Amino acid sequence: QVQLVESGGGLVQPGGSLRLSCAVPLVTFRLYTVAWYREAPGKRRELVAAVSPGNMQDYADSVKGRFTISRDTDMITVDLQMDSLKPEDTALYYCNALRGDIRSAPLYTWGQGTQVTVSS
Repeated sequence: QVQLVESGGGLVQPGGSLRLSCAVPLVTFRLYTVAWYREAPGKRRELVAAVSPGNMQDYADSVKGRFTISRDTDMITVDLQMDSLKPEDTALYYCNALRGDIRSAPLYTWGQGTQVTVSS
Protein backbone atom coordinates (compact mmCIF):
# COMPACT_ATOMS: atom_id res chain seq x y z
CA GLN A 1 0.00 0.00 0.00
CA VAL A 2 1.15 3.50 -0.76
CA GLN A 3 2.10 5.71 2.15
CA LEU A 4 3.48 9.19 1.88
CA VAL A 5 6.67 9.85 3.86
CA GLU A 6 6.88 12.80 6.23
CA SER A 7 10.07 14.37 7.55
CA GLY A 8 11.40 17.50 9.22
CA GLY A 9 9.83 17.46 12.65
CA GLY A 10 11.65 18.26 15.85
CA LEU A 11 11.78 20.25 19.06
CA VAL A 12 11.57 24.03 18.76
CA GLN A 13 11.02 26.91 21.15
CA PRO A 14 7.87 29.02 20.99
CA GLY A 15 8.21 31.59 18.23
CA GLY A 16 10.56 29.37 16.27
CA SER A 17 10.22 27.77 12.84
CA LEU A 18 10.28 24.32 11.29
CA ARG A 19 9.89 23.07 7.75
CA LEU A 20 8.17 19.74 7.12
CA SER A 21 8.46 17.82 3.88
CA CYS A 22 6.18 15.19 2.35
CA ALA A 23 7.55 12.92 -0.40
CA VAL A 24 4.79 12.31 -2.95
CA PRO A 25 4.56 9.85 -5.87
CA LEU A 26 4.81 11.77 -9.15
CA VAL A 27 1.35 10.81 -10.42
CA THR A 28 -0.20 11.81 -7.12
CA PHE A 29 1.72 15.09 -7.17
CA ARG A 30 0.38 15.90 -10.62
CA LEU A 31 -3.25 14.90 -10.10
CA TYR A 32 -4.28 15.26 -6.45
CA THR A 33 -4.57 17.80 -3.71
CA VAL A 34 -2.09 17.03 -0.93
CA ALA A 35 -2.75 18.04 2.65
CA TRP A 36 -0.95 18.23 5.97
CA TYR A 37 -2.81 17.07 9.05
CA ARG A 38 -1.94 16.96 12.73
CA GLU A 39 -3.04 14.96 15.71
CA ALA A 40 -2.37 16.22 19.21
CA PRO A 41 -2.70 13.97 22.28
CA GLY A 42 -6.35 13.56 23.17
CA LYS A 43 -7.57 15.38 20.09
CA ARG A 44 -8.91 14.33 16.71
CA ARG A 45 -6.75 14.52 13.63
CA GLU A 46 -7.33 17.84 11.88
CA LEU A 47 -6.45 19.22 8.48
CA VAL A 48 -3.87 21.99 8.75
CA ALA A 49 -3.23 23.00 5.15
CA ALA A 50 -3.81 21.73 1.64
CA VAL A 51 -2.55 22.57 -1.83
CA SER A 52 -4.07 21.57 -5.16
CA PRO A 53 -2.17 20.67 -8.35
CA GLY A 54 -3.07 24.17 -9.52
CA ASN A 55 -1.46 25.60 -6.36
CA MET A 56 -4.67 26.70 -4.65
CA GLN A 57 -4.07 26.68 -0.91
CA ASP A 58 -6.34 26.23 2.09
CA TYR A 59 -5.47 26.66 5.74
CA ALA A 60 -7.06 25.97 9.08
CA ASP A 61 -7.93 29.22 10.84
CA SER A 62 -5.53 28.37 13.66
CA VAL A 63 -2.49 28.47 11.36
CA LYS A 64 -3.38 31.18 8.84
CA GLY A 65 -0.62 33.75 8.56
CA ARG A 66 1.88 31.46 10.29
CA PHE A 67 2.07 28.33 8.11
CA THR A 68 2.72 28.16 4.38
CA ILE A 69 2.16 25.07 2.23
CA SER A 70 4.02 24.76 -1.04
CA ARG A 71 4.73 22.35 -3.89
CA ASP A 72 8.36 21.67 -4.82
CA THR A 73 8.30 20.61 -8.47
CA ASP A 74 11.99 19.67 -8.46
CA MET A 75 11.95 17.43 -5.40
CA ILE A 76 8.32 16.28 -5.88
CA THR A 77 7.44 17.15 -2.33
CA VAL A 78 4.78 19.14 -0.57
CA ASP A 79 6.33 21.23 2.17
CA LEU A 80 4.90 22.98 5.20
CA GLN A 81 6.79 26.01 6.46
CA MET A 82 5.76 26.67 10.04
CA ASP A 83 6.66 30.02 11.58
CA SER A 84 5.77 31.68 14.88
CA LEU A 85 5.18 28.27 16.40
CA LYS A 86 3.10 27.98 19.55
CA PRO A 87 2.93 25.23 22.17
CA GLU A 88 -0.55 24.37 20.86
CA ASP A 89 1.05 23.43 17.53
CA THR A 90 2.63 20.43 19.25
CA ALA A 91 1.35 17.31 17.49
CA LEU A 92 2.18 14.42 15.23
CA TYR A 93 2.02 15.78 11.69
CA TYR A 94 0.93 13.65 8.73
CA CYS A 95 0.49 14.22 5.03
CA ASN A 96 -1.85 12.54 2.61
CA ALA A 97 -3.44 13.02 -0.77
CA LEU A 98 -7.15 13.74 -0.99
CA ARG A 99 -9.72 11.98 -3.15
CA GLY A 100 -11.33 15.31 -4.01
CA ASP A 101 -11.62 18.66 -2.26
CA ILE A 102 -10.47 19.38 1.30
CA ARG A 103 -13.62 17.80 2.72
CA SER A 104 -12.92 14.48 1.04
CA ALA A 105 -11.35 11.37 2.49
CA PRO A 106 -7.63 10.67 2.34
CA LEU A 107 -6.43 8.62 -0.58
CA TYR A 108 -3.78 6.47 1.12
CA THR A 109 -3.20 4.74 4.40
CA TRP A 110 -1.54 6.92 6.99
CA GLY A 111 2.22 6.97 7.35
CA GLN A 112 4.16 7.27 10.58
CA GLY A 113 4.04 11.05 10.70
CA THR A 114 6.66 13.43 12.05
CA GLN A 115 6.59 14.80 15.59
CA VAL A 116 6.59 18.54 16.18
CA THR A 117 7.11 19.69 19.75
CA VAL A 118 6.99 23.36 20.66
CA SER A 119 8.32 23.93 24.14
CA SER A 120 10.72 26.11 26.04
